[in-house]
Amino acid sequence: MTSITYVGLDVHTTNYTAACYRFETDNTFAVSTLKPKADEIVKYLNRVKKGLGEDCEFVCGYEAGCLGYSLYHELTAKGVKCIIMAPSTMETAPVNKIKTDKRDAMKIAKCLAKGGYKAVYVPTDEDNAVKEYIRMRDDVKDSLKRLKQQIVAFCIRNGKIFKNVVGKNYWTNKHLNWLKGLEFSHEVLKDTLNEYLILYYVLCEKIDSYDMKIEELSHTPRFEEPVKKLCCLTGVATHTAMAVISEILLL
Repeated sequence: MTSITYVGLDVHTTNYTAACYRFETDNTFAVSTLKPKADEIVKYLNRVKKGLGEDCEFVCGYEAGCLGYSLYHELTAKGVKCIIMAPSTMETAPVNKIKTDKRDAMKIAKCLAKGGYKAVYVPTDEDNAVKEYIRMRDDVKDSLKRLKQQIVAFCIRNGKIFKNVVGKNYWTNKHLNWLKGLEFSHEVLKDTLNEYLILYYVLCEKIDSYDMKIEELSHTPRFEEPVKKLCCLTGVATHTAMAVISEILLL
């Protein structure tokens, strides 16, 4: 039966430190400092395998942090099993208070082998794609918000104040009709407002189409159940539920 060698990685942007642990010997070994590249880890694993003189399976692990998912994806692409460990869940035995990269790597290797941790969820390509789509939609929504402010400011600068007997309810049909009917002393001012309004309607239509797409995505197998639960529990809109779920997945 192929034995398993657990590899703890203490990772930084400037260097990686690796340490191995096996249940057969109950000790850490092959502690090394590596250049911060996935290829260097693969070379390290090959050296360890050669030193052991037998076929073995490697499981690498590192704490979630500055590298995000990048090292995970690089290693898995090279056929190396990798786990990202949530630091707050890691069970560790009391150790010397003096922290070093080598001690941290040894600690991670033992924790990885003994299962004293919870793995961080690694988003799929679908998760990431949906998240990016929602971000794009929200960026356009922010643009619409700024445009509304610009239109109101333009009107005020030119002495056009919207007054409503029930309060200043902007962006209602009444307000929009008021904007369309405004007259100015100079034709260019009217053209300016018209251009603002054209852009306003374009952005509104875009957001409506994006929300339709997000509604469709919410019914795919990946998202349907969690979205349904979140909407039922909190009464939030589909877009908000999808945004919350995608945020959680990509933390």
